[in-house]
Amino acid sequence: MMMTIADVIKQLIDAHDEGKDVNLNKIKTRTAAKYGLSAQPRLVDIIAAVPPQYRKVLVPKLKAKPIRTASGIAVVAVMCKPHRCPHINFTGNICVYCPGGPDSDFEYSTQSYTGYEPTSMRAIRARYDPYLQTRHRVEQLKQLGHTIDKVEFIVMGGTFMALPEEYRDYFIRNLHDALSGHTSNNVAEAEFMASMEAMGLTIDSSGVVTEGKPLLQRCPFHGLITISYGWSSNRPPPLIDGYFFKLIFLFNWGSVSCRDIPMPLVTSGVEHGNLRELALARMKDLGTECRDVRTREVGIQEIHHKVRPYQVELVRRDYVANGGWETFLSYEDPEQDILIGLLRLRKCSEDTFRPELKGGVSIVRELHVYGSVVPVSSRDPSKFQHQGFGMLLMEEAERIAKEEHGSWKIAVISGVGTRDYYRKIGYGLEGPYMVKRLD
Repeated sequence: MMMTIADVIKQLIDAHDEGKDVNLNKIKTRTAAKYGLSAQPRLVDIIAAVPPQYRKVLVPKLKAKPIRTASGIAVVAVMCKPHRCPHINFTGNICVYCPGGPDSDFEYSTQSYTGYEPTSMRAIRARYDPYLQTRHRVEQLKQLGHTIDKVEFIVMGGTFMALPEEYRDYFIRNLHDALSGHTSNNVAEAEFMASMEAMGLTIDSSGVVTEGKPLLQRCPFHGLITISYGWSSNRPPPLIDGYFFKLIFLFNWGSVSCRDIPMPLVTSGVEHGNLRELALARMKDLGTECRDVRTREVGIQEIHHKVRPYQVELVRRDYVANGGWETFLSYEDPEQDILIGLLRLRKCSEDTFRPELKGGVSIVRELHVYGSVVPVSSRDPSKFQHQGFGMLLMEEAERIAKEEHGSWKIAVISGVGTRDYYRKIGYGLEGPYMVKRLD
């Protein structure tokens, strides 16, 4: 096998030096047959054997599942320990759509999951240890050829904020320690040591009230950037015709997430697991194009359609959401409908419960530049990160906040690893937000 891998790498190096495009699968098949092997060498073994001087040029070509980091970050999904959902104690009932948790048939699973999802199985193998879950996933992504300099955590489990504060701090601390290799005494120390890697934190939530405090009042902590809410109590009518797809994919400032439940465990209802793929095929039949953020990302377009933006310009879209004024700024190629970077700006209302956002403040809810990952403090002219798009979006957001919103301060929801970026452009930490005075 070692001779086969060495031969494959030699052919790849020769092709690179000659400027030729090659079919990796054909090379592996032909070389394995040459050495009388019944199976092809694994991709992770080939990547591990690439000489150091050729890693920069060959590993991107060998990268398995490039979609994993096509959005500019490496997503690491982890699960907290199995625990009972608080509302079961309040009402004695469990949500109809919730399959997991200690009171279910899947009693060793985290609430709202079955234990058979890929993330669940990794968590069970690690005995729900946050450190081991993170280390195993990061090493797996490394072996597949991905750059993991920028990591976003997704904490799954439905009711993470309902767990005791001591456990939450232990969990978050170990997530950061797994990136830095440092053993921290508290969360602040862990965040400081892993600040270059941890770009953000997302948690699952069912919107429950815990310990008498609304969930949202307790959430902006430890670089939390997103809260994923569960199902609400209303019962919308099922939409199964063309209008369904137009409704989902109509707004090009939105993103669509599909819930993943292992198909062998589904007894009725959804018959296929690849809902997004089927929706796209159905939309094509109806003559409708998908225009959500995920579809238009520059990294996704480059992987799926081998196209790159040509004429990039700033695009602004204003709309009303949840009773407030939202502005969606983006750099994109309108002709090819390719999205490079986006910024979501909102004028805070007086109803906000956060003291940092009261009295005429605008907030940047999200800033994201897409494309393959470029390590922090590095540049790659062939990629779109670190080319100044984020800075230009922030400058326009500050102008809108001051001149149109009439705000005296602008705040940013930022991950721990992005705070230094905002400090360089005049922002400082206030509560959980990075803020800047506009007067």
